[in-house]
Amino acid sequence: MRSLPDADPGVPDIRSPLRYLWWNARRQRGALLLGMCFATVWWLVQALVPAVLGKGVDAVTDKDAAALLTWSGILFALGLVQAATGVMRHRLAVYNWLAAAYRTVQLTARHAARLGATLPKRLSTGEVVSVGNSDIAHIGSSMDILLRGSGSIVAIVVVTVYLISTSLPLGLLVLFGVPLMAVAVGPLLRPLHRRQKEQRDITGDLSTRAADIVSGLRVLRGIGGEQVFAGRYREESQRVRHAGVRVARVESLLEGAQIVLPGLLIAAVTAVGASFAVADEISVGQLVSFYTYAVFLIGPLRTLTEMADKLTKGHVAARRVVRILEMEPEVAGGTGRSEGGVLRDSYSGVTLQPGWFTALAASAPEDAIAIADRLGRYAPGDVTFGRTDLAELPLPEVRSRILVADNGARLFTGALRAELDVRADDRAQAGDDERVWRALRAACAEDIVEALPDGLDAPVAEAGREFSGGQQQRLRLARALLADPEVLILVEPTSAVDAHSEARIAERLAAARAGRTTLVCTTSPLVLDRADHVIYVEDGRVLAEGAHRELLDSSPRYAATVTRGED
Repeated sequence: MRSLPDADPGVPDIRSPLRYLWWNARRQRGALLLGMCFATVWWLVQALVPAVLGKGVDAVTDKDAAALLTWSGILFALGLVQAATGVMRHRLAVYNWLAAAYRTVQLTARHAARLGATLPKRLSTGEVVSVGNSDIAHIGSSMDILLRGSGSIVAIVVVTVYLISTSLPLGLLVLFGVPLMAVAVGPLLRPLHRRQKEQRDITGDLSTRAADIVSGLRVLRGIGGEQVFAGRYREESQRVRHAGVRVARVESLLEGAQIVLPGLLIAAVTAVGASFAVADEISVGQLVSFYTYAVFLIGPLRTLTEMADKLTKGHVAARRVVRILEMEPEVAGGTGRSEGGVLRDSYSGVTLQPGWFTALAASAPEDAIAIADRLGRYAPGDVTFGRTDLAELPLPEVRSRILVADNGARLFTGALRAELDVRADDRAQAGDDERVWRALRAACAEDIVEALPDGLDAPVAEAGREFSGGQQQRLRLARALLADPEVLILVEPTSAVDAHSEARIAERLAAARAGRTTLVCTTSPLVLDRADHVIYVEDGRVLAEGAHRELLDSSPRYAATVTRGED
């Protein structure tokens, strides 16, 4: 089996779930068409078996040994063809399922990377997780069922033609019975569609709640809030359970319809066929064929109702995928170039001189965060980098040259060395380890690694939960230093460490970033005293700037902010 195709970077015209499913089908139309051909042959062979079986029964009745051998040979050949086409149909069904499902994963992952900081602002974690957990399965199933569904339609048409050519009343009975059954299950699809959407929305909310509880479990235990949040989780999980029960009610009716409706058709065809056999209007072999066809029709008819169900689920799942793919980043890049230089935010007046270690103290922490976001191009703003507007630079270039590291960053699962030096090759060299240890020393994080049994090769658990808040902060600082960007912007990098460690970090950080442009957003006097230049911001605008000790004497508001005193 050939490997799965890569998804295209862009998805054209996906304004609706149906358009997305159609686009997905077009991307794998070769495998779909080939699978449909095998599925059609597979169904047709099965549809011919009752007719051949009836001919064999007639040969027995007529005591025609030659005819019996002939029809037996044909039946054996049909069995071989059915086995071969069944294997290929199944293989292509699995391929189409995987291709559609993982193309969706590729698209959403690439688009999530493109959205960057925009995604968590507009969509909860639970909704994104639900796409990978359940929605891709439903999208894959919607592609898979197209193979058997199209073949079942052809099989029903062939059986109907055969019955009409053999007995007009029986043929008409099947001809009108099949559409009536399809119409009968139609009223169940709309409520099923609505209830499935409701269940998925509630499940996404519950996944978000679970992620919040797991990530904040240590805090909850500290404040004694475990029982409160456990109660809320139980309440929401019951809502999910009730929504699932409502979906199951409709699905049970649909499953029941898949049995009852074909069963009624079988009973009608058998009864009418038996009456014709008694009246000598059809032979014994034809009666056997009619009964076998009535039983055979259960398969394609159930496949049709299954196709309606899976396409409905695929439509609901595609709606969630389209919701993600329709989002656009809050900021976009251009095609310009910059030689670097002064980085300036025109709104606030904050200016970073090349090679300086600058500190930014703000009376309100949110002002410092907003300035850092604009300087790092995570929020729109009138920012220049040298002589070039920052908005004119391609976003990948901005991300590689300007790094914003805040306390919202997280540690990922994997070896600690790879987690810290994210741009290094997996085959670490001795020189790479020296770089890592220099960064760890600058962040005062050597003791963290030395305490681990495997050192830099120690595995990091999810979100680095084995480390304390201060340890995580120091490891994140080491990671930012290892990236060694042209401009490094740190937001409160020492807020969770003790004063002794903070003093050492301030001294070592300035030395580690010597000759590189660095901005530290902080109100810590220990860090401010080490800065080459300090900028004080109030109400989002620069109010004063200079050396730390000069500002303590010349700006009472600055002094009150950094010493936690009164103005």
